[in-house]
Amino acid sequence: MEQQTDKQRCARLIERKHKLIAERETWEEHWQDVADYVLPRKADIEKTRTKGDKRTELIFDATAIHALELLSASLHGMLTNSASAWFALAYKDNFLDTDDASKEWLESAQESMYVAFSRSNFQQEIHEFYYDLASFGTACMFVESDEENVMRFSTRYVKEFCISENSRGIVDTVYRELKMSARQCIEKFGKDKVSQRVLRLMDKDPYEEIKIMHVVMPRSDRDYAKKDSINKPFASIYCDVEDKIILSEGGYDEFPFMVSRWLKASNEVYGRSPAMTALPDIKMLNKMSETSIRAVQKPVDPPLLVPDDGFILPIRTVPSGLNFYRAGSRDRIEPLVTGANTMLGLNYEEQRREAIRQAFYVDQLILTQNQNMTATEVVQRNEEKMRLLAPVLGRLQSELLQPLITRVFNIMLREGKVPEAPPMLQGQPIEIEYVSPLAKAQRQSELQSVLRSLEIAMPLAETTNIMDHYDMDALIKHAANVLGVPSKVLRSSQEVANMRQERQEQQQQQAEMQEAQQMSEVAKNAAPMIKAVE
Repeated sequence: MEQQTDKQRCARLIERKHKLIAERETWEEHWQDVADYVLPRKADIEKTRTKGDKRTELIFDATAIHALELLSASLHGMLTNSASAWFALAYKDNFLDTDDASKEWLESAQESMYVAFSRSNFQQEIHEFYYDLASFGTACMFVESDEENVMRFSTRYVKEFCISENSRGIVDTVYRELKMSARQCIEKFGKDKVSQRVLRLMDKDPYEEIKIMHVVMPRSDRDYAKKDSINKPFASIYCDVEDKIILSEGGYDEFPFMVSRWLKASNEVYGRSPAMTALPDIKMLNKMSETSIRAVQKPVDPPLLVPDDGFILPIRTVPSGLNFYRAGSRDRIEPLVTGANTMLGLNYEEQRREAIRQAFYVDQLILTQNQNMTATEVVQRNEEKMRLLAPVLGRLQSELLQPLITRVFNIMLREGKVPEAPPMLQGQPIEIEYVSPLAKAQRQSELQSVLRSLEIAMPLAETTNIMDHYDMDALIKHAANVLGVPSKVLRSSQEVANMRQERQEQQQQQAEMQEAQQMSEVAKNAAPMIKAVE
């Protein structure tokens, strides 16, 4: 009876997956179109392609491919660059920032996370994530714990998964299809979990692939009093699609998939991308390039006008070729001149290329400058261009970075990869601050406003006490926070207070010594006068 129940559950999950696939069908045609022209290595969404085959047969101009490469590399460098800090942990309670023990623990946890990111496969997988996001508009990354590298990341192919949102528009359900060989299936789930068919395949052909469905969704019927895997907030179920049996059932404390959309309509689940925006220009450019190739070939190797009775065929147009004609005939072989203006077509192509680059933010990502620009002007223009990417940054922070950092932190905390927190920090909420170059550029306008006000106030400070309005300590802390200055190079508030107190005591001692010295000199000078009076 229990086995029959599992089959019913598996059949119900497969039926739900088919409904999600039916809702995704219109997107698949769109994704295939985008992949054919922008990301040909993944152009097998609706087509069945052989591994390793050539996939650029429709492409006559690679402007869109290069623009996608630049956009994905730029997002990687500006949001999750391995060479610089791109996130920081902070307490919601500002009082804890003044406590040295609390601050040291948070910095230690942050450093442990950066080490885990660097030792894992995060960098290559997040780069692939940006590729999918900028081309298909929807990208998905799976984050799970790993015995060797603490964490393992895998960006899933858009053809592989179906998603569903909750009432708040947040993706909380993923149905994923994958193929595993019989050998891999037995290694992962065990001989007692797989079907007899898989066991027979193991003996006959261990590399025969089996369709597996992985479902992760909120668990509504869990027992909150229990902490085992089948009562975690999110259910994780692996099913054998053909035999309709549940291979494994567990759970996650957090949603393990980071699903992000570039832009999304309110009535749609999947996102839209810059590649979709530029697709009409991309198709037109490829068609124009194909036509231009033919137009350029005609002047170089033109069609020939040959009299029908003056020459003996075939006509040889190769170097040193000999063509025979009848003696006494004045007929000649002449090229067919069409008078076509090829430069006009090339100008149209360049317009389309520029439109494609703008759709992929190439004009925003590459700073064009002239020789007369000052360093300040370069910085200001760079900040302005980065601020134009604010909508993209906001969605990426909420759908990718925030759940990603939270998931990694919780995994490391549960597995003891983060130092144990002091008792006073138990239950204290922690905030995530984004300190990537793109995030800092978004915030530097506020700092520029403060510095501008100081420029106005400084001349007035000579005649008034206007500088009393500024808290210089708070200003320096705010500037360091905006610019992403590492906290380890800054002294704590307590250290600064101690240094100021010591400096004040030293100045007071020096003042007392000078006063005592002056009094001794006065007494010394007064002694002869007293003797003279006597």
